[in-house]
Amino acid sequence: MAITKIVLTGGPCAGKTTALVKIIEHFSSLGYQVLTLPEVATMFSTAGVNFSTSDKQLFFQMERAALEMQLDMENRFAEMAEHYDKPVIIIFDRGTMDISAYVSADVWQAIQNELGTNTVALRDARYDAVIHLVTAANGAEKFYSNANNQYRRENLEQARELDAKLIAAWTGHPHLRVIGNQQDFDTKLRMVLKEISNIIGVPEPIESERKYIVNLVGEIPNAVESEITQTYLISGNDSEIRVRKRGAQGSYVYFHTIKKALSPTERVETEKKISPREYIAFLEQADPNYHPIRKNRKCFVWKNQYFELDTYLSPNPGLQILELEGVNSHEEIDFPPFIKVVEDVTGNKKYYNHQLAKI
Repeated sequence: MAITKIVLTGGPCAGKTTALVKIIEHFSSLGYQVLTLPEVATMFSTAGVNFSTSDKQLFFQMERAALEMQLDMENRFAEMAEHYDKPVIIIFDRGTMDISAYVSADVWQAIQNELGTNTVALRDARYDAVIHLVTAANGAEKFYSNANNQYRRENLEQARELDAKLIAAWTGHPHLRVIGNQQDFDTKLRMVLKEISNIIGVPEPIESERKYIVNLVGEIPNAVESEITQTYLISGNDSEIRVRKRGAQGSYVYFHTIKKALSPTERVETEKKISPREYIAFLEQADPNYHPIRKNRKCFVWKNQYFELDTYLSPNPGLQILELEGVNSHEEIDFPPFIKVVEDVTGNKKYYNHQLAKI
């Protein structure tokens, strides 16, 4: 049975607790087994661990232990999920990278070194998707409160800063979705359910993806870069099958994706992580009518909108396409000043990767 792993994260007072209840109710009613992994930091605090200690060595051990506990619990839940006779959705109340938002870069690197891991492994390879709920302190200030969480101490400005750090920690994940406070809270919750529906393969409106040809006219602050090689495999007329290698500095994750059009306005997409060995085997099925696509991707967040900027190396070297996922057709895009939009190509099949790769 299918197992889908999703991190639900966000800044203080973002609505995670309520969202978890809605997720369990909604997807259980659809026949899924929903497992929810509790927040490790809260478990530690409830047990008497004080992360505010001034003892640096003790603090290091606390954060290292938190990551070890997170990894172990996630592994145990995944092993358990394999034995259910129905599809399983595992919702992690925060994931591995959340810990990095509470420590310095040096401490985080040292913890990773001691545990023999790295950011690509912790961020990109463990989870099918990450959903970040923006704190109420950013856009819904009148609803911000510390009353419902005894361990929450942040004021409005501190909550905004922490929210930004958490988004930055996950920036670069292939399926990061940032859900802000542009509308009311019920809409925010519906967007969470919609994103999870898309992730597990419920048909997705094609218009939720926006695409622009752009020129980069300045430096992108805090961008996360990765290299992508995308190879199309032999498939039927109504489907598109590809494998993708993504990573940086010699550390990669691999994906197998099937896209199938159900109608001119609706499609279903299923994607799974595969091993390096499986990736090499799939390359034997490469469609000779398509070039492999090689591109560099810069992921970044601007005003609570998550952007992916692809610069093509081959074919179409130099072409730059900016993509946004999970955006409604009527939603206004706040483009950053370092991006110059040349043309809106949303829905223009000429600029789909599948078309760009054609020989």
